[in-house]
Amino acid sequence: MQQREFGNSDLEVSAIGYGCMGLNFGYGTTTEKDEAVSLIRHAVDLGVTLFDTAEAYGPFENEKVVGEALAPVRDEVVIASKFGFDIDLDTGENRGTLNSRPDHIRKAVDGMLQRLQTDHIDLLYQHRVDPDVPIEDVAGTVGELIDEGKVRHFGLSEAGVDTIRRAHAVQPLTALQSEYSLWWREPEDEIIPTLEELGIGLVPFSPLGKGFLTGEIDESAEFDDNDFRSTVPRLSPENREANRVFVELLGRMAERKNATRAQIALAWLLAQKDWIVPIPGTTKQHRLEENTAAANVELTEEDLQEIEEAVSNIEPQGARYSKRAQEMIDR
Repeated sequence: MQQREFGNSDLEVSAIGYGCMGLNFGYGTTTEKDEAVSLIRHAVDLGVTLFDTAEAYGPFENEKVVGEALAPVRDEVVIASKFGFDIDLDTGENRGTLNSRPDHIRKAVDGMLQRLQTDHIDLLYQHRVDPDVPIEDVAGTVGELIDEGKVRHFGLSEAGVDTIRRAHAVQPLTALQSEYSLWWREPEDEIIPTLEELGIGLVPFSPLGKGFLTGEIDESAEFDDNDFRSTVPRLSPENREANRVFVELLGRMAERKNATRAQIALAWLLAQKDWIVPIPGTTKQHRLEENTAAANVELTEEDLQEIEEAVSNIEPQGARYSKRAQEMIDR
């Protein structure tokens, strides 16, 4: 697979990564461990080198699966994980609030290293910005962990421009993780120009609109109560119907390109900047193969202009997060 570098860093990864969260967290189902391990290793065989997890996914269980799956090829891959929620590091209880105190970060990283079966984390993100802890203290703590060899690169997730600049001034950021897709383009206003100025890469999560842009979720689909998408206003039945225009747009382009809607959505992201690396997630092997093959789909300037003109006339319906989830995003 094509390789990309994150901004001014020396961190090189596959053009498309793998978001591991959904293997056992967030979507209402848990993939059997052996099946999850096999899927992650198949991703390696397909050329994927960036694997994204977090202590909060489970908590802890996702990191354990990722660690076991990647142990045989540890030196060939990049593992990204995240701290930042107030998780009891002994019991695994997620108290649902934020905690980026320096002592908590250090304890969290030590736990990550054990679960991931490694002596270093390639890319360590703050999962959500903690308003009670100065970002300078967070960046300084991660910088110390880098000096100690436990971490190699620093990242933020869902952080605003001011926070990005303040953190970067203390410990240079390698990547920002943020939602970005054809139906969530807010990062284009201020985030992406700032990242370009500072030489920081972008890792879009939910690049397929939490599955909606694939066309597999219509207005009649039902989510389990423990599937977080059941709380997303943009995915309410009435908004799904209204937002179907995005799916139809992708379908028309996919038919012409002999590709799938998912592949067009991912190819569009890759075409925006050469330091953007999306991390689609899936629990199915054929979807994994479909997503990684998107790196081979080429969109011409005419294709991109056509998509731009069509999308500019569409207003997505519904907020992307519930009110409570939105409160944890730094903007």
